[in-house]
Amino acid sequence: MSRNISDRPCPEIFLELAGKLADSAVPIALKYFRGDIEIDLKSDLSPVTAADREVEAAMRAIINAAFPDHGIFGEEFENEPGNSEYLWVLDPIDGTQSFVTGKPLFGTLIALLQGGSPILGIIDMPALGERWIGASGRQTTFNAKPVWARSCAGLGQAWLYATSPHMFEESDEPSFERLRRNVRRTVYGAECYAYGLVANGTVDLVCEGTMKPYDYMALVAVVQGAGGII
Repeated sequence: MSRNISDRPCPEIFLELAGKLADSAVPIALKYFRGDIEIDLKSDLSPVTAADREVEAAMRAIINAAFPDHGIFGEEFENEPGNSEYLWVLDPIDGTQSFVTGKPLFGTLIALLQGGSPILGIIDMPALGERWIGASGRQTTFNAKPVWARSCAGLGQAWLYATSPHMFEESDEPSFERLRRNVRRTVYGAECYAYGLVANGTVDLVCEGTMKPYDYMALVAVVQGAGGII
């Protein structure tokens, strides 16, 4: 099992920029968290708020100022294709349902792809002050300390996380039910936080469905950089 995404370290300049993106999201998210905020519904009936839009707008502005040729793929605005091999993938508030109900398990997800492959990922939890950083050629860190995924003797010993049993397409529900019945314990409701727990070695398995690229691209570098498989 490889601990790193590739042997080529992610350039430090991109790590620094990703950190700035995450830092910019925190005060905006916390300004709205547990406040009186209007909730809109998108075409797929998922909730969206001003916080989602403001966080993504702030991150896009920082990327465009630093690397105007980089592409940007985000949840809330039109894609910016860019003119280079680099593409930033942004989810400003992952877990909006947690966010609007006052639950602190929402995060900001930031990924950088090179030639279509993730080379950097951040899971930032604004309300908890916790951050995972994964990058090619580097060990994943949790609040600046290296972390490792743990070994598991078998499926029957695994702790499984899923955001909700209702997130799967109808055709996938029987598969998830088989999995759920064969693990040690299933826990719900952690959103992107569950993937950080896999990297920390306190959870063995996460299974989810109906996810878009901005929901999972940042998770790839974090989990793989800790020795996990995604």
